[in-house]
Amino acid sequence: MAPELVARGALRLWCRPARPAHRAVIPGGTPLRIGQMVGQVWGDGPTVVLVHGWGGHRGQLASLVGPLVAAGLRVVAYDAPSHGDSGPGDLGRRRTTLPEMMSALDRVVADQGPVRAVVGHSMGAAASALAVLDGTPVQRLVLVTPLADPSTYTVGFARTLGFGERTRHRFVARMEALAGRRLAELDVPVRAANADVPLPPTLVLSDRDDKEADHADGARIARAWPGAELVMSEGLGHRRILRDAETIKRIVAHVAQERHMSR
Repeated sequence: MAPELVARGALRLWCRPARPAHRAVIPGGTPLRIGQMVGQVWGDGPTVVLVHGWGGHRGQLASLVGPLVAAGLRVVAYDAPSHGDSGPGDLGRRRTTLPEMMSALDRVVADQGPVRAVVGHSMGAAASALAVLDGTPVQRLVLVTPLADPSTYTVGFARTLGFGERTRHRFVARMEALAGRRLAELDVPVRAANADVPLPPTLVLSDRDDKEADHADGARIARAWPGAELVMSEGLGHRRILRDAETIKRIVAHVAQERHMSR
């Protein structure tokens, strides 16, 4: 009955990351601050940046820090704007967007670079892939349970909130105006398939039992991304995959591959 009003309220919900009930702390490291963003740095050597997902925090990637440092790498983990310990983003307290997460990674790479690799999880994986497609310089990329295209998730979002297509179209139009990007520009497989510059070697990891991201998204990205390697697991879900020993070994091997070859 009031599609414009509903679309406006839906957009506020969409841009508001959920706050996790518990936030794990990663021990050690050197404190890092880049503008409003807070993070930590461990080790020496080529730099690897860890990027958490929507509503997440750097502590969710804690299991990767030790193995990467042991492989002779320098690890940077940070909280995105309006996430974790970081300050608010451009939209204010507890509000942000996917393009802002992309810009945040670009700022971290510019501040901490050159960057050997980026490891992104969930929406952080999508932000990492899109930042690279926009030109953020990265030598290697790892996408863990990535989201391929935000427009497909707006359909489920509308269904959950109970509004129809007319309102969803207004919601999408408002989202595009706020982000300053068309949703089509945030479709990772389409962007990768049409990239006119070389893309970094990429490892894509998805799990068939993921309840938060469609595991088919990882396959779509891997098919479109030139030379990407896809690893599909079962029984690990959306977050436990980050703590899986075999997954961690694959990530470290992919990130450190060129380093080992040069020895």
